Amino acid sequence: MNNTLPRPGFGMFLRQGGRTWPEMVERFQLADQLGFDYAWTSDHFVAGEDGLQNRLEGWTLIAGLAPLTSRIKLGVLVSGVTFRHPSLLMKEAVTVDHISGGRVIIGIGAAWHEAEHRMYGFTLPPAGVRVAMVAETLQIMHSLMTQQYTTFKGRYYTLENAPFEPKPVQKPRIPILVGTSGNKMLELTARYADMWDTIGDPEFVAERMRFLDSKCKEIGRDPSEIRRFIREPEDDSVATSVDKFLDFYNRYRSLGFTDFTIDFPKNGDVRTLEKIATEVIPELRNA
Repeated sequence: MNNTLPRPGFGMFLRQGGRTWPEMVERFQLADQLGFDYAWTSDHFVAGEDGLQNRLEGWTLIAGLAPLTSRIKLGVLVSGVTFRHPSLLMKEAVTVDHISGGRVIIGIGAAWHEAEHRMYGFTLPPAGVRVAMVAETLQIMHSLMTQQYTTFKGRYYTLENAPFEPKPVQKPRIPILVGTSGNKMLELTARYADMWDTIGDPEFVAERMRFLDSKCKEIGRDPSEIRRFIREPEDDSVATSVDKFLDFYNRYRSLGFTDFTIDFPKNGDVRTLEKIATEVIPELRNA
């Protein structure tokens, strides 16, 4: 195992599909109380096979949850670039940053859910166009957070002498996380992001990490500046077993991942989750 890696971080992906507001409050407060570093919502508008289950909107959800938590960092994993103009996304993010006292992370991705776009009247351009939209969005977000005025003339977005106040609580800007496994998006991650989020089997994500490192080196950036987030496999529930959790952690930590995101236990039993958080994770942090 790479002993030069930074201290690990741990988060929970608390999807809001099928959940009520009181349930989301309970889960986020539990993650906060158990000492997790991050808690995430998702950026989708429907849930269930018929689409009729509850699905609260991700950004307004974490705005409501921010004053009901005290220390945990909050974010949307990840915001689809097709759903919001970057100026609106930044206003939402900086608002949550102030509400939370500097605890928000901006997650951004290229979007993918074709049926959801069709149902709600959003345009889902070809993948190459969406990646180009992400590139412009990342530039705009950085400028709005760090410059007094922003003028930007891109192919997809235009801003003219746009002021942006208040600035974020976090300095020099709110951390930006890019969720991806694609080549072009990893190139953008290398250039603009503070964090990278992905999912996949160890062999696949190890190759993706090597690609990201190579892109960092091409532009003269230290790859270690980017924290690397891995999510638990979608077909598993690692919070239901200490052994499963440790296997997940050890496999991906050995590849160089710094942060580990798990789901709420699928069986609904929080006793093992509490043991992982209060007994296992502290040992991993101090190893």
